[in-house]
Amino acid sequence: MSGDHGRDDYNEVGTMKAVAMEAGIPSSAVFMDHAGFSTYETMYRAREVFGVKKAIIVTQEYHLYRSLFIANELGIEAYGVSADVRTYYGLFKRELREILARNKDVFYLVLDKQPTYLGDMIPIDGDGNLTND
Repeated sequence: MSGDHGRDDYNEVGTMKAVAMEAGIPSSAVFMDHAGFSTYETMYRAREVFGVKKAIIVTQEYHLYRSLFIANELGIEAYGVSADVRTYYGLFKRELREILARNKDVFYLVLDKQPTYLGDMIPIDGDGNLTND
């Protein structure tokens, strides 16, 4: 699970992990990337911090293409699944933002920009509880 947890009162990954555990996934099988502040940083950290070589990316369809592109450009064999279960309010605005984000991420890839935080290696084949708050 990757998302923004840059503040104590905002924890995307903690919420995602709670939902996974409610569905019966053991805590040790869920890794949380608390510093997934952008799609680019999430994919970069997946490779460098968690040692991900293959991934299934689950996100909204409008965001899926960029996610797969970045992952593949960073050397991660990635496949995508759309998480859309309904039409989202403000989709036009999100799609417009996506155009800008695509351009930004191409520059980041060309420059091999480092994420905000890297940190120690936490291999994905280990214990996900190491990433708990």
